[in-house]
Amino acid sequence: MPELPDITLYLEALADRIVGRHLKAVTLVNPFLLRTATPPLAAVAGRRVEQLRRVGKRIAIGLEGELWLVLHLMIAGRLHWYASGQKVSGRAALARFEFDSGTLTLTEAGSKRRASLHLLVGDAQLARIDPGSLDVFAADLAAFGARLSLEHHTLKRALTDPRLFSGIGNAYSDEILHRARLSPLAMTHKLGDEEVARLYQATRATLEQWTERLRGDAGAGFPEGVTAFRPGMAVHGRYRQPCPACGTPVQRIRYAENETNYCPRCQTEGRVLADRALSRLLKDDWPRSVDELERLRPADGR
Repeated sequence: MPELPDITLYLEALADRIVGRHLKAVTLVNPFLLRTATPPLAAVAGRRVEQLRRVGKRIAIGLEGELWLVLHLMIAGRLHWYASGQKVSGRAALARFEFDSGTLTLTEAGSKRRASLHLLVGDAQLARIDPGSLDVFAADLAAFGARLSLEHHTLKRALTDPRLFSGIGNAYSDEILHRARLSPLAMTHKLGDEEVARLYQATRATLEQWTERLRGDAGAGFPEGVTAFRPGMAVHGRYRQPCPACGTPVQRIRYAENETNYCPRCQTEGRVLADRALSRLLKDDWPRSVDELERLRPADGR
């Protein structure tokens, strides 16, 4: 799922291309994308784009007349830009947004249709879809700590809860926790002041550095190749690969469609966290430490 760094780049690229320009028409290729009925989508035709906003992981396009087009890309949704005169790709798109400066398309990989489009009227309606999460760049340490302790969760769940923190998902939460040297299963109410401060600094630094890195990669172009798995990440998507800090093989916890990646030496004092499926299967044979895990690993490393 595109997270804060990716959404920030999308917004910056769109600001250069559509703010102050007119939206000529919206073509829905898949009608299930649209989640609102009133006002009708045709109401946006001919209106000028006045502003852009990020609402959590959503992209909000503000049109004259207090209309808001709100896109939620979910896991597999991606945006693509074609300047005026450039041929629009034939790849399947759920929607096309035709501006006087070019065409924006929304695609979604796979067969599951999770991406959504809302057409809202006024800031009050826009505020209703905002889960009220905290923007870590607008918050000081005290506000961050207060938000972190609102509910008794694991750090992984707290960071990715859209009601608590804005724009952080599965990928960057792994990177944040590795930088902070904290276990993804540590409980929010058990953190000391120094650990909260470390997490606060790691959250801001990780998101800022990745935003700058992606900004440099995109240059003046429109961001393509948006993915949760990027070269240079410390632990996310790097199961069994060496931790860049200590060389220990990265481990994982799998659940549903997601997994959490972490370094047992840097984050869990050498303990291997139980994978729900495998630990239930292996029971007492489940390795409790990274040293025990390495002793059990075959000579070929598989």
